[in-house]
Amino acid sequence: MMPPLSQVQLLRNTPQFVYITSTHNAFLSRLVRMPITRLSVSAASSKGETTAVRITPDSEVGGENYFPVDVRRKRPRKPVEAVVLKEQSCTVEIEDFAFGTDTTFSVPSTVQPPANWEKVLQGIRKMRSSEDAPVDSMGCEKAGSTLPPKERRFAVLISSLMSSQTKDHVNHGAIQRLLQNDLLTAEAIDKATEATIKDLIYPVGFYTRKASHMKKVARICLEKYGGDIPSTLEELLQLPGIGPKMAHLVMNVAWENVQGICVDTHVHRICNRLGWVSRPGTNKRTSTPEQTRVSLQQWLPKEEWVAINPLLVGFGQTICTPLRPRCSMCVLTDLCPSAFKETPSTSSNTKKLRVTKSKSP
Repeated sequence: MMPPLSQVQLLRNTPQFVYITSTHNAFLSRLVRMPITRLSVSAASSKGETTAVRITPDSEVGGENYFPVDVRRKRPRKPVEAVVLKEQSCTVEIEDFAFGTDTTFSVPSTVQPPANWEKVLQGIRKMRSSEDAPVDSMGCEKAGSTLPPKERRFAVLISSLMSSQTKDHVNHGAIQRLLQNDLLTAEAIDKATEATIKDLIYPVGFYTRKASHMKKVARICLEKYGGDIPSTLEELLQLPGIGPKMAHLVMNVAWENVQGICVDTHVHRICNRLGWVSRPGTNKRTSTPEQTRVSLQQWLPKEEWVAINPLLVGFGQTICTPLRPRCSMCVLTDLCPSAFKETPSTSSNTKKLRVTKSKSP
C-alpha cells in the first residue's frame, strides 16, 4: 500500500525527480523512477499525455502535498523502411519431369563430345550385330507391324504406354493378346470394359492403372483425332500415362518425325557409365532419363538419335546389365570409365557361397 501523502518524505533539491501536485494523486499507484524530461505538464496534458513534466525548482514547490515522480520520455520510433529482396535466378539440378510439364534443366549450347565416343559406338554395334536381345524382336516399334498405318500408329502408342516398368517380352505378350481379341484400335478399346482390358494385359506392370489410361487415351483419340493419334510431341504429352520417353518413341516410329532421343532406363544407365552425359557445369551423373536426353542431344549427331535407343537398350539387356554387368564379355573395357567397378568381387561371392552351404541341411 502506498502511504498517505503527509507521510511521504519529499526529496527536494534532487535533480533526478520532478514534482506533481496532489490533484494527480488519484492516478498514481506507485512511484516510477525515470530520467529527467523537459516537457511541461500543460503541454503534455493538452495532448492527453501524462508521461512527461517540466522540472520545477524547489522554491516553486511548497507544502507537503507535493511528492516526487520520475517519468521517462518516450522516444519516437523511427519508421522502418521496407526492404524489397530481388529474386535471384537459380539452377535446378534435380527436376521431377512430370508428364506434360516443362523443365528448367538446361545445358550449355556448345558441348564438346566425349573422347572416343565414335570408337565406343562402333564397338557396341559389333557386340550387337547378332541382334539377339529382346528389344530386337519384341520392342515397342514392332507392335502392329502388319497393321495398316493408322492402326499401327495406335498400336505403337498403346505399346509405349504399357512399356514403363515392364519387360519387353511381357509387353509384347500383352500386345499380342489385345491383337488376337481385336482390341488394338481406339474404337475397340473404347467399347471394351476396363476389366476386360486388365485381364488381357496382365501381368504388365501397374496393369490396373494402365487399363484406365488406355480407355481415356482411346476416347481422346476418337473425339479429337478421328481414331488416329496426336501428331505433335506436345499433344502426345497431354495424353494420360504418356511421358517424354514414350512421346519421343511414338514420334520417331509412328510418324517418322525425329524431335528427340528416346531415353529409357537402359540408355540412361549406359550413358552415365560411359561418361557421355553429366549435369551442366559439373562432372556428376544425370539423375533422370530426361536429363540424360537433354545432355545427350547436345553433342550426339542427329542421324544417330533414332538408332541409339534400340542399340543401347539391347546392349543393356545382354551385356551392360543393371546388376552385375558382364564387363568380362565387353570389348570396351579399355575405353569405359566404369569397367569392372560395379562387378561383385570374388570375396563377396565366396562369402555368399559359404552362407548358402551353412544354411543347407
